[in-house]
Amino acid sequence: VARGDVLKVFGDEVEIALFEEAFLKIDAYCGKFNSLTDAVIIDVVKGKRTDEDAPVSDLIIYGVNGKPITARTHTQKKLVAEFDSHDLLFAIGPAGSGKTYTAIALAVRSLKNREVKKIILSRPAVEAGEKLGFLPGDMKEKIDPYLQPLYDALQDMIPGTKLKEFMDNGTIQIAPLAFMRGRTLNDAFVILDEAQNTTTQQIRMFLTRMGLNSKIIVTGDVSQIDLPSSQRSGLIDALNVLRNVKGIAKVEFDVKDIVRHKLVQRIVEAYEASDEKRREQKALKEKEEAEA
Repeated sequence: VARGDVLKVFGDEVEIALFEEAFLKIDAYCGKFNSLTDAVIIDVVKGKRTDEDAPVSDLIIYGVNGKPITARTHTQKKLVAEFDSHDLLFAIGPAGSGKTYTAIALAVRSLKNREVKKIILSRPAVEAGEKLGFLPGDMKEKIDPYLQPLYDALQDMIPGTKLKEFMDNGTIQIAPLAFMRGRTLNDAFVILDEAQNTTTQQIRMFLTRMGLNSKIIVTGDVSQIDLPSSQRSGLIDALNVLRNVKGIAKVEFDVKDIVRHKLVQRIVEAYEASDEKRREQKALKEKEEAEA
């Protein structure tokens, strides 16, 4: 008999024990695979369901409807491996390489395994030349478009009702970087996305928020910096300052890791070639002017 969140079972001791065993199997399956159907219930009770849905070595977590979320490229697998031995990681590379998606999958896995108590996802609030003060709407309406890619990844990995519950009770928090000031992030998995658009002061502030039993992954693409040309990217500065600090790892993605449409890799390569040519022309011009 179901009464809200309470399930009462009546019968003799043997029947109740069998029911409890079956129920725990179903609950464990649902918690792991985020999926449950009548056929699954029958198979789980009969012991027919196993974990062969994805290669164990590549599997990170099962997403919505039991979809396996895996490390698909060599560099994504390297990020997963480095995560096990480092509390602070930098994942650097082009858009579409899966660095943020893989990081969020690791965060969700840590939460499900009760290794952390909360997930905090953050981004700088100013990108692509737009300043929040000049955008219409209240603060939530202003910041949501910047944070939408993080919502999208979470929706792949956590069923909607559960995700809403986590968001409402603060288990999962998504906020602009400015909201991190003054906080100490204990028992948390924290991801700073688009870190190339932080200032040196912002990323220093963020990294010093790290608390006890916390993990931090910082992601960014140093080829897509939207800061004014007079400002140094905090990500580039942090990579330089922290390059010899023990306990910190850096994983570099490249165009071979791009898992979007096949044209995206070609587009990125074309722009990189164009940028390189422009740099060479600029260097040649400066040399000619110096010799003149």
